[in-house]
Amino acid sequence: MTIGEVSKKCNISTDTLRYYEKIGLINKVTKHNGKRSYSNEDIKQIDFIKCMKNAGFLLEDIVTFLDLYNKGNDTLKKRISMLLNQRKKLKDEIEEKKSTLAFLNHKIDVYNDLLKNSLK
Repeated sequence: MTIGEVSKKCNISTDTLRYYEKIGLINKVTKHNGKRSYSNEDIKQIDFIKCMKNAGFLLEDIVTFLDLYNKGNDTLKKRISMLLNQRKKLKDEIEEKKSTLAFLNHKIDVYNDLLKNSLK
């Protein structure tokens, strides 16, 4: 797949793809006739990066995680620790968002009641 095709498929800019390659998040992409050619493995790697970002990992943390992964099973405890820490942060953020949503719903109800009463 070309960089343009990957950009559309993964909903990520070509500049971001080049940057990920530059900082080592994506392995150097094979080039044919001077143009990047992404493999299915590259796509899986991009999906993994997007998932980790959505979970709240910073790019430098993803680089660290991938470095640990590439070092093999001796780093499993460290990787699990990173994932557990981020899961805790994500759960806390979800709870905070739930609380915010409940507050907004309450305010909407209050204003709807005020509006109904003002129309009487």
